Amino acid sequence: MNLLPDAAEARRAFVIAKGWEARSRLLLQWAERLPAVLEERDEDLVQGCESRVRLTHEAQGDRHFFRASSESRVLKGLLAVVLVRANGLTREELGRLDIHGWLGELGLERQLSQSRSNGLNAVLTRMRELAA
Repeated sequence: MNLLPDAAEARRAFVIAKGWEARSRLLLQWAERLPAVLEERDEDLVQGCESRVRLTHEAQGDRHFFRASSESRVLKGLLAVVLVRANGLTREELGRLDIHGWLGELGLERQLSQSRSNGLNAVLTRMRELAA
């Protein structure tokens, strides 16, 4: 069961959350709503992430759907935000996806450490590879 909202609902929720503390709480709540990756296979590990991140993929026609998990609660929340935006896109749409622009719309981009930013770039790169 997917407990995550769609992208429009996500945007509304984060815009309403005023200030970093409110957005941080929301991010941690989303971490708990993120569906788990069912199996822990080595091939699902995303290379280039400081924390262990697992990513799985399923294609339904030309649409791509992902599941992701991490041991880090903050990263798990960020993954939930990424999945809300990326799930259901075509390969071409994934290729054009600006994840940092999306995080900026939600008021999260400025709070990312360089390490987390690099990790999210690695996740998006892996999504594109899986969808190819």
